[in-house]
Amino acid sequence: MKYSDAMFHWLKASGFSHCYFVAGGNIMHLLNSARLSMVCVPTVHEVAAVIAAEYHNSTLNNGAAAEGVGRALAMVTAGPGLTNAVTGLAGAFLESRELLLLGGQVKVQDLAPQGLRQLGIQEVDGVAVAAPLCKRSLCLREPLDRDAFLAEVSATWNGRPGPVFLELPLDVQAMAVPDSWTEPAAPARPSPAIPTASPAVLQQVADRIARAERPLLLLGGGLSLPCAAGNEQALSELSLPVMTTWNGADRYGSDHSNYFGRPNTWGQRYSNLLLQQADLLVAVGTRLGLQQTGFNWQAFLPVGELIQVDIDAAEFEKPNPLQDLAILADADQFLTDLLKHSLGSHPEWLKFCAKAKAALPLSESCNTTPEGFLNPFDMVSELSRLCGARDQIVPCSSGGAFTVMMQGFDLRQGQTMITDKGLASMGYGLSGAIGAAIAAPDNRTVLVEGDGGFTQNLQELATVVVQRLNLKIFLFCNEGYASIRMTQKNYFGGSYIGCDVSSGLGFPDWRLLCDAYGISSMSLARGWSHDQGFLERWHSKAPAVFLVPIHPEQTYFPKISSRISANGGMESNPLHLMTPDLPPDLTQDLLRYLPMGD
Repeated sequence: MKYSDAMFHWLKASGFSHCYFVAGGNIMHLLNSARLSMVCVPTVHEVAAVIAAEYHNSTLNNGAAAEGVGRALAMVTAGPGLTNAVTGLAGAFLESRELLLLGGQVKVQDLAPQGLRQLGIQEVDGVAVAAPLCKRSLCLREPLDRDAFLAEVSATWNGRPGPVFLELPLDVQAMAVPDSWTEPAAPARPSPAIPTASPAVLQQVADRIARAERPLLLLGGGLSLPCAAGNEQALSELSLPVMTTWNGADRYGSDHSNYFGRPNTWGQRYSNLLLQQADLLVAVGTRLGLQQTGFNWQAFLPVGELIQVDIDAAEFEKPNPLQDLAILADADQFLTDLLKHSLGSHPEWLKFCAKAKAALPLSESCNTTPEGFLNPFDMVSELSRLCGARDQIVPCSSGGAFTVMMQGFDLRQGQTMITDKGLASMGYGLSGAIGAAIAAPDNRTVLVEGDGGFTQNLQELATVVVQRLNLKIFLFCNEGYASIRMTQKNYFGGSYIGCDVSSGLGFPDWRLLCDAYGISSMSLARGWSHDQGFLERWHSKAPAVFLVPIHPEQTYFPKISSRISANGGMESNPLHLMTPDLPPDLTQDLLRYLPMGD
């Protein structure tokens, strides 16, 4: 048999069921073998195949995939196939997500020797291109046997997840291997040991939480959703506030009385305000990057101590933030073990948190929405009310639509949300939503995307149609890049260039485009959620596009303001000082635990 046949036999036995791909000559043997054992999903562009596979796996790992749906891999041809896929590799790498990418390559004899740019047609050094964005990146110049091959593949989910790229020259794909290579697999070798916190460390953390006056638990995307869901009752019974990062947004629902939002540089104001007044933060499964702590990270937790739990020791070695206790441990096991301890009672702190939450609505009256347009914060809030218990929510990954979703969407327990904020690439939403919808076809998938980002990957509407996905797309139509327009307005006096139609960008007529693909569409207006035409499309299993009219000058507050310093650098406010300022009396009341002047 061919080596490619053996490979896909092993992959299927390892739990893979789907292959997202763009066909190409240098993967012809791989593709033909995949056809015999996988559900093969062609996309129009390679980056869409990689992103779809990433979101498919996230849906599976969240426990939301349909019965019988297994892991997904992506497959691209040599040269431009691989270079087109790099953005997807980068996104999965930065978000620590499981992803296997198989790439084609020219025959072994056509590989360029060191120092030569190219020998084979369409040849680029895919391994070198992918290496900085993968846990493993290697070219198989000869077949690996089953155990060696699966050892490379399993690196994508063992430890801190991340992409694995395996490049296969065309002649290696077709090489004859013994039939015995597909005999029943030997017992699986145990996965590498994952570090766990000792009983003494767990007791120390529990004691510190119990003694603290204003402790706070922050759940990150390093927690798996099944683990967080399994601990849901214990979390809800805690007498201390629980928050989530953006990647961990679906680990704990907003319908719990001790849930207090998603702090972030673009986070919810009340969450940022409360986080900054905590005297102890226990951050579990979050790397606490600059978007989480704020660019002014020196002012993160100004009156509090930090206990951080992460699986990657390198995260503790970066200069920020400063931990009082760094615990190298699996987030799932740590949370499960911690919740078996008594963490004390903090009724006054919880009462204060509830007061701040009630005083600071997610849709602030300071935002300006001209007549004839929809307020995006109110629109997102209404959308969250409409979404069902099993809906899958896919915000885009950058821009105004993204930040509005992460600030204003009220995510309930049981719903799932997948995004990709580390790379913050435009165009991610549609491809990701395709993977999520294919992994869980019985669930409704809801995508919210801005027209600027959507335009970068709109060709995948064809994939939506062919796959007949139950996908509802809400497209923020403001004729441009809202976040870039805001930057040029705030820092350069409105000297706009390349950020909207008036400054050179081009956009299609969305209704005509949807008609061309055969997708039902409609424009939303006030009262849209009760419109019969909307409800028919909303409850249908067919894909639909809803055009959300957003004024180009729509404001997006609250936000962390930054300014250009005298030396050309940037200075940013700490998380608790979002723009616009709160009234002085409210500031004094809701920032009572911070020293005056901070």
